[in-house]
Amino acid sequence: MFNDLNNKRVVITGSTGGIGLAVAKLFAAAGAHVTLTSYREHNDIEQTIRQIAELGGSASFHRVDFANDEDCQRFINEFVAEYGGIDVLINNVGGLVGRKTTEEIDAEFFDDVAYLNMRSAQTMVRLSLPYLKQSSLQEAWSASVINVGSIAADSGGGPGASLYAASKGWLHSVNRAWAKTYAKDNIRFNVVAPGTVDTAFHADKDDAAKARISQGIPMGRLGRAEEMAPTFAYLASHAMSGYVTGQIIHVNGGQYMA
Repeated sequence: MFNDLNNKRVVITGSTGGIGLAVAKLFAAAGAHVTLTSYREHNDIEQTIRQIAELGGSASFHRVDFANDEDCQRFINEFVAEYGGIDVLINNVGGLVGRKTTEEIDAEFFDDVAYLNMRSAQTMVRLSLPYLKQSSLQEAWSASVINVGSIAADSGGGPGASLYAASKGWLHSVNRAWAKTYAKDNIRFNVVAPGTVDTAFHADKDDAAKARISQGIPMGRLGRAEEMAPTFAYLASHAMSGYVTGQIIHVNGGQYMA
């Protein structure tokens, strides 16, 4: 179904677990070359790389602080030296940092959330654009940038997550600007906005809390990382979504309906 992802070079930020890893595995199964990236070391990363190779693709691990421009540049240089370019960029890295009310948010916390969720995406798009433009010169192919948004951008977030929600709202908005600006270069920009997905992001919630959340989801349960991945493959594939740009696709079991 996603045959045109074969041998494509895919950068995925924050991809050693959860949604990022599920996306990496699906893309590898389609024959893509993917990155596993994290700000920390992982003792079992070689095993994960072998699993991805068994799926039909290839992977490499890069330790990157995506809140640091120089580290992002180093990573891009390493990836391009290894694979020769970039065809797909997925800005998946992000997080709450912590739960704080407006009264508790100081300048340091504000910067931490903004750098992780906003500046990381801005920096990666900026650094990847020359290679994405080159990729888009291929016949029957348009380069793709997929930004990971959130249901929080529309709901305002849960307790203590206002700044996280706002940062995702920024990402939803800037994605439209990027889509309009770079359509002429044959680069598509879209957002996948997950609902409540049962990953480490929600590790602070016990089973009772998850059950309460599930009551507000029409499908009656939290999502799984593996259920998010096919939407990314759809948006990355020119054959499947070559005329799709500037869109926000909500994957949330009906938790949010525009």
